[in-house]
This record gives sequence, structure tokens and C-alpha cells, in this order.
Amino acid sequence: MILYRYLAEAIFLGFIVLILFGSLLTVQARLLMHAVLGLAVALVGVAGLYFHLGSPFMALMQILIYVGAVCVMLVFGIMVGQTPNQAAQLRLSSHNLALGIVTCGAGFVLLTATVVRTQWVAAAQRVGDFSMQHLGESFIYRYCLAFELISVVLLTAIIGAIIIARSPQERNQS
Repeated sequence: MILYRYLAEAIFLGFIVLILFGSLLTVQARLLMHAVLGLAVALVGVAGLYFHLGSPFMALMQILIYVGAVCVMLVFGIMVGQTPNQAAQLRLSSHNLALGIVTCGAGFVLLTATVVRTQWVAAAQRVGDFSMQHLGESFIYRYCLAFELISVVLLTAIIGAIIIARSPQERNQS
């Protein structure tokens, strides 16, 4: 019995070390891809904590949403984004700066007007049932299609990023 307790504490500390290692790698990385890798390691550690604390559904959602979607989208942004040399060649002109300021101002005004005019209702009054059974059944039966569509969209984005990232010589050979 005592062995299980020490084993559980060792697993818990292992997840904490994984989170700290991934966080330090994220913050200290010189390359952006290494920072994304560190973020993925830290998020896997958080998923391990969820699993260790008795919530396997949250652990799987952590891996699916944060590690799978967020980190993959960051990698796509890195792959499709500009190199530092390309970014240095593109200078911000005064016309683009003025257009950006006007767009940001319009967006701020629209968001502020939306927040002010909205009648806020507490979530407990709208739904009422926050039991684990109700939430689990909702995710499995009502929102299953949404999760499947998200996975198809992510797969399409992965294939598109791979095609865009290939060099012109590789595209001509295939």
C-alpha cells in the first residue's frame, strides 16, 4: 500500500518535472520550432496531471485540442510564415499604418458596442445541468460531429501546409 502511494507521488512529480522542462524549453528556445516543441511537452505534462487526478476525458481533450490543434497550428504558421529576411524586405508604409489604425479602431468600437448592448445571463440559468454524466453524453452524442469536422479541417490544413512548404523542385518532380 505504501509502495502505491510513493509510486503515485513519483508519477505526480514526474508530470510536474515534464511541465517545468517543457516550459523552460519554451521560454529559453532560440528557434521558434523548439519553443513550440517545448509548449507541446508542457501541455502533455498538464494532460498527464489531468489523467493522474482522475479525469481521463479532460486529459484526452487537453491532448486533442491544445497539443493537437494549437501546436499544429503554430507549426503551420511557422511553415507558411515569412523568413526574417523576407520580413525585413517588407517595410510598413504610412498608408498601411493608417489603414491598420482605422481598422483596429473600428473593431474596438464594434466590440465595445456589442459588449455594452448584450444582456448577460449566467450560464447556470441557461443550462442548469453541469453533471459529468450530462456533459459526457453531450460531447459524445450532440457534439461528436463537430469534433470529427475539426479533425477533418486539421487534416486538410496539414496537407495544405505540406504542399505549400515543399520547394518548387519537389513540386515539379511529383
